[in-house]
Amino acid sequence: MKLIVTGSIAYDYLMSFPGKFTEHLLPEHMQRVSLSFLVDSMDKRRGGCAPNIAYTLALLGERPFLMATAGQDFGEYRLWLDAAGVDTSLVHQVGDKFTASFFCSTDAENNQIASFYTGAMANAGELSFRTVADAELVIISPNDPGAMVQYAEECRTLRIPFIFDPGQQCARMSGDELRDGIAGARVVIANHYEFELIRQKTGMGEDEVLGVAEVLIVTRGEEGCSLYQTGTRTDVSAVQPHRIVDPTGVGDAFRGGLMKGMSSGASYVVSAQLGSVAATYALEHLGGTSHSYRLAEFKTRYEQHFGALAL
Repeated sequence: MKLIVTGSIAYDYLMSFPGKFTEHLLPEHMQRVSLSFLVDSMDKRRGGCAPNIAYTLALLGERPFLMATAGQDFGEYRLWLDAAGVDTSLVHQVGDKFTASFFCSTDAENNQIASFYTGAMANAGELSFRTVADAELVIISPNDPGAMVQYAEECRTLRIPFIFDPGQQCARMSGDELRDGIAGARVVIANHYEFELIRQKTGMGEDEVLGVAEVLIVTRGEEGCSLYQTGTRTDVSAVQPHRIVDPTGVGDAFRGGLMKGMSSGASYVVSAQLGSVAATYALEHLGGTSHSYRLAEFKTRYEQHFGALAL
């Protein structure tokens, strides 16, 4: 199956704060916040939602197509992705901009404060599914908001099944943009907080989303995820990690596992279970693409938690 992954390409600057952010937030002074956190470490990593998702798909035996925009500094990243099994032929390199950058500090309780520099991601609307042949399953992950809406419209018009994953852009997108992205999606996915933003901005709860999309998945961190279909809710547990290193990219790994299941013809529940296993591997490493495993190893870990798997 030809899998297309859209979303941000970025470099991640990951920092570690040894205390708790919440201890420094004063409720009586929230109208004017001025804080600086002294961090103990910083790592620069290859990141962005789209490469993170595509990398998990490659680990699981697929060769996904990455469709996104990157900057003049993308050359080494492209070589690395190609070597990892990701097809980058649909990536457009913008010569006069830098690749988007994600600056994230994580505290002792895995709370995160982050900023995102757009860079070449602002050009994502220049890409179009009308120039992509034989796309069979698409994920629209966080990207330039206008491009996300455009991709959803094109997928509906071209009858390409798509997953709508607004993620961090829930804070930026308007209610109309979110509604346009949700309409006609095979799957809508968001974490619990993001779905509350969707609810507030669109007035759409679970039932309303399922009125225009096939499936809704709400992820809940260590509590796993909830899968909603018309009239039913199924909870899928998280997989216990061997260690917790960094939450960056965990959600993207989940989405990669989910897509692997869907592309293999698995049920949505099994696909979400695959996502849970993939997410745990990411949680055990720093950054979204520093972990690795063989498909047989992944299958063994799945079966230890969820039972027999035909993959």
